[in-house]
Amino acid sequence: MLMTTNELASAGDLAEREAAALYRLMTWLSPAFPVGGFSYSSGIEWAVEAGDIVDAATLADWLDAMLGDGSGFCDATFLVHAYRAGEAGEDVALRDIAELAAAFVPSRERQLETTSQGRAFIDISRAAWDADGLDSMVAACRTPLIYPVAVGVVAAAHGVPLAPTLHAFLHALVSNWISAASRLIPLGQTDSQRVLVTLEAAVAATANRALNATLDDLGSATLRADLASLRHETQYTRLFRS
Repeated sequence: MLMTTNELASAGDLAEREAAALYRLMTWLSPAFPVGGFSYSSGIEWAVEAGDIVDAATLADWLDAMLGDGSGFCDATFLVHAYRAGEAGEDVALRDIAELAAAFVPSRERQLETTSQGRAFIDISRAAWDADGLDSMVAACRTPLIYPVAVGVVAAAHGVPLAPTLHAFLHALVSNWISAASRLIPLGQTDSQRVLVTLEAAVAATANRALNATLDDLGSATLRADLASLRHETQYTRLFRS
């Protein structure tokens, strides 16, 4: 169930809360939400040019590694800790998490990608989906928010439960990676969906790990993906900004 509460509630009331949470998540993490995710490939463009990704199978392998051992897990962990700090009103902890998350990004283009999307997510949320306490959470961070921190803060302000927020975020992240790859390999619509199916278990596993991870558990082992992000900065022909 999307919503849980310690208070007694009627079935109708609970369904209404669940519907509101689902509606927000589907909106915020939809490709139509204007954060510019279509402009970024997270280094996948270079990986395609280098021959690391050539088809659906190699794409699925690459994304599985990024999810479990790279930026997917790290972003998920930052979202979890930002959400919990914001929900608890722990301003100092939220600021420290936001600063660490910004420092964790391995390349200039990835920094541009995640901070641009984070800023857009906050701006649009304030303009169209404002909530009590959101401004104070953002102010507490004292640094440009990277995308997963922004999502965690907004979800906490709206009282949308953490677990479905995290799962929806990772689904959107993977979907954007696949969308970028589909324009580069190229990859057909059916194969794109097959890759998404292949990664379902990895998304769930990454979400579960992140929900139980401490900040000391942060780290990545996807050196090739980090190099792809760095080398994309000087790639001669580019469709994407990262």
